[in-house]
Amino acid sequence: MRIMGPNCLGAIRPSSGLYATFARKMTKPGKIAFLSQSGALGSSVLDWAVSRDIGFSAFVSLGSMLDIDFGDLIDFFGEDPQTKSIIIYLESLGNNLENARKFMSAARGSARTKPIIVIKPGKFQESMQAAESHTGSMVGDDAYYDAVFDRAGVVRVEEIGDLFNCASILDTAVLPKGQNLAIVTNAGGPAVLATDALISRGGKLAPLSKATLESLNQVLPDYWSKSNPIDILGDASVERYVYAIDTTLKDPAVHGVVIIYTPQGAANAVELAKAIAKIAKKSPKPILTAMIGSKEVEKARQVFYDNKVPTYEFPEEAISTYLYMYHYARNLENLYETPEDLPLDVGTPKNHLKLLIRNAVRAGKLILTESDSKKFLSTYRINVTFPHFASDANGAAIAASGIGYPVVMKIQSPDISHKSDVGGVYLNLKSPDEVREAFREMMNTVKQHNPQAQIEGVTVQQMVGDYSYELIIGSKKDPTLGPVIIFGHGGTETEFYKDIAIGLPPLNQRLAQMLIERTHIYSMLSKGFRKKPPADLRMLEETLIRLSNIVVDFSEIKELDINPLVVSGDTVIALDARIVIDEDVVKNGTISEYSHLIISPYPTRYIQPWRCHDGRSVLLRPIRPEDEPLEYGLIAGLSPESSRSRFFCVIKDISHEMLSRLCNIDYGREIAIIAEYTANGERRNVGVGQLIIQSSGETGEFATLVADDFQDVGLGHKLTDMLIGIAQEKGLKNMYGIILKDNTKMVGLVRALGFTLENLDPNEFKATLEL
Repeated sequence: MRIMGPNCLGAIRPSSGLYATFARKMTKPGKIAFLSQSGALGSSVLDWAVSRDIGFSAFVSLGSMLDIDFGDLIDFFGEDPQTKSIIIYLESLGNNLENARKFMSAARGSARTKPIIVIKPGKFQESMQAAESHTGSMVGDDAYYDAVFDRAGVVRVEEIGDLFNCASILDTAVLPKGQNLAIVTNAGGPAVLATDALISRGGKLAPLSKATLESLNQVLPDYWSKSNPIDILGDASVERYVYAIDTTLKDPAVHGVVIIYTPQGAANAVELAKAIAKIAKKSPKPILTAMIGSKEVEKARQVFYDNKVPTYEFPEEAISTYLYMYHYARNLENLYETPEDLPLDVGTPKNHLKLLIRNAVRAGKLILTESDSKKFLSTYRINVTFPHFASDANGAAIAASGIGYPVVMKIQSPDISHKSDVGGVYLNLKSPDEVREAFREMMNTVKQHNPQAQIEGVTVQQMVGDYSYELIIGSKKDPTLGPVIIFGHGGTETEFYKDIAIGLPPLNQRLAQMLIERTHIYSMLSKGFRKKPPADLRMLEETLIRLSNIVVDFSEIKELDINPLVVSGDTVIALDARIVIDEDVVKNGTISEYSHLIISPYPTRYIQPWRCHDGRSVLLRPIRPEDEPLEYGLIAGLSPESSRSRFFCVIKDISHEMLSRLCNIDYGREIAIIAEYTANGERRNVGVGQLIIQSSGETGEFATLVADDFQDVGLGHKLTDMLIGIAQEKGLKNMYGIILKDNTKMVGLVRALGFTLENLDPNEFKATLEL
């Protein structure tokens, strides 16, 4: 297997003495794996890191990724015991969706336990290719990468120094629970710079409680700052620092502390460092330090290095790292927070829509009409206003009278994307005469603006005038990263405000909620503004999920644009919609289902009802993140014997983290089938079969668990048999499970299914099935 390609520098494994590289620097062993797509930059960064005594578990230069890509290496170092964090210089994820899919799957699997920090150049584009929709024009290449990194739980940084600052602490430091920071300093100027850096990056100064202020007043000089930043003055001693730090950490509103030291006054730098290190070891909140100076603080910094207390030359670096810590922790928490359980849409009729797309392409039309675009939305239960086509003024008047006044008239042309810009939208028409006059004016105006446009006619539809908010939702597909979902401030000014958030499909309730919360308009939607009432956020979340379902189901869609989506009372309505077709996908005709996505969607094909041998019926289906309460009920209800048989111990503490790992899974590399039983209106999870595919893609580990009151009715046999079928479908060579020898029921089950048993130790078998 080759690693090297153009721009490839080779590989280094310091602990093994492997230096297969053109780089001139020898690095010491460490816990950071450094992956670089640029050989020249990799060599420079190595030189920079060596000068700062930074060690590496490995360095790998990928070059043009001829055969090994980022996904392969993240999988490897994710399982490498010598590696605690992974840093990446990334220029692109490759030239096809498979590279992006491997990166996403590997990163999602590793980021929970090993921080992955990425620096990617090219945030800004001097120009963008023309797009066919509002959505297309607002989503640039770099926005795709932000969406990928956010969904994977990857930290994106701006500067090379941040790579190492983050990598060196994210795996060891206590992560902050919030963004409220306290600054303790013996100099006012650096504290002001630190505050500016904090606020400009979206952080907050922690408000000090009355009790904290009173406690500080008892010890600090009368002329201390009396606020945060806590300026304990230039003559501060080590004891004054320690008291201020201890007191500040006790304040419940403080989530972390940055300590600034300048070489002045009574405090000796080394003694202060030793005192802070003692506090940091016991503190449940993160402590970062900025020791400003050179020779006078060099030994103090070494004390911090030895005690794994983050320390920096300047306060802005400490602030930046703290906020990266916060965003890393918060993003992982959000990604794996239990979504609220919304109804699962299964079996939406879509074959007629597939046919609609094929017929449009045969007719040479790659932009669907508003009417055809809205057929997709209404099929997926997104409310729309239905347009009625008319080719002349009289036809428009007849259509308007049938709908009821007032009405809206829009130009229909495959060559016009933004109708309002060319005078192609007339609102609030109240009579047949107004409709006829508007038709004539519109034809003249549009032809003046765009004389080459093919004008088919107009559409007439209901006027929705009473609404509170105009929003935009949509999707755009990148050939190498797949589609993204957008949400934001809509209307004719949407491209001016550019208040949008971007996420990857598929969405669930929590992911949709996060998308909404990342926009500026969210504050207005959640609280209302002046006479505008708050919007029904749950309704918006459900609409985004339905849009996501369209994007998941139709690889043929290149761009999808709903603008405006208006919030009117207790409903949302799509007033305009446009779908742009990916001609290559339609003409290819052989693309496999969901191959346009880099995250595997919920595999509905595994849903099936099944009747146990005692007559009770269950629904067998893949697990979802929303199933945490059901999974908790299954595990909590196990007898000690059943718990020990499955988990090799009796589970007493069932944490959210444990349940999240079981329920929030990557369907591309693992599957869990649960048995849902409903009695007297109450749902239960009464069994689960799990298959985890190893990174080699050739084998998988399985486990089966059945509730005590559903044992001996064939459910365990059925679940395990389903896992065998899934393993065959995914092309595994074999599957195996580790079983306690005294778990006689499971031993008998796997023997009946054809597994071979191998002694691992006096207490365990390894059961293997060749596929």
